[in-house]
Amino acid sequence: MSAEDQKKAAGYAAADLVDSGMVVGLGTGSTAAWFVRALAERKLDVRCVPTSQATADLGASLGLTIISLEDVTEVDLTVDGADEIGPGLALIKGGGAALLREKLVWEASRRCVVIADAAKQVPLLGAFPLPIEVVAFGHRTTALRICDALAECDLGVAPRLRVKDGAPVRTDGGNLIYDAPCGRIEDPAALARALKSVTGVVDHGLFLDLADQALVGGPGGVVRLEP
Repeated sequence: MSAEDQKKAAGYAAADLVDSGMVVGLGTGSTAAWFVRALAERKLDVRCVPTSQATADLGASLGLTIISLEDVTEVDLTVDGADEIGPGLALIKGGGAALLREKLVWEASRRCVVIADAAKQVPLLGAFPLPIEVVAFGHRTTALRICDALAECDLGVAPRLRVKDGAPVRTDGGNLIYDAPCGRIEDPAALARALKSVTGVVDHGLFLDLADQALVGGPGGVVRLEP
């Protein structure tokens, strides 16, 4: 199976977890898009909370009922992709520049399922650059403080402003993204705390103790992983 076939298999397997009457969180990215398509095909009576405008547009185009997180107090199930899946289902997310909205929906959910192709499963987080969302005002001075926080965790790397087509990438909330090429994150929890303490950092792409299950597509089919 190609990587895209693996993503599709995981997305369709996750759609089978949804029942009519649920409030469902819709992730962002190429793998989550397969789940959105599969969910739409089931034609269930569900309300969907998207984690980005792109996902909202895709879901609406497929006939899903799209609502805001402000419309509910709790989400029954959120299904989303990941850039890396480490031990204990610790994740790096944010490659699609939607990490803040994703984390808000994840933390409002009773259950979170991550879907991915086999290449996303790693023995240690960090090969994928860690996304860090920051407010635009004074972002270069924020980046310097991020360097200090990384150094506190024995990561002597400098975060890079994410740029596309010559302009800084903007999130749906108008924030910017810095990517930190950590290489190896030996203590994700300590790094998460250090980054959250930096004024100007809105949030980071470490999703820890949030995933209840992973569905990973591979050559032999979809494998279910627990923390």
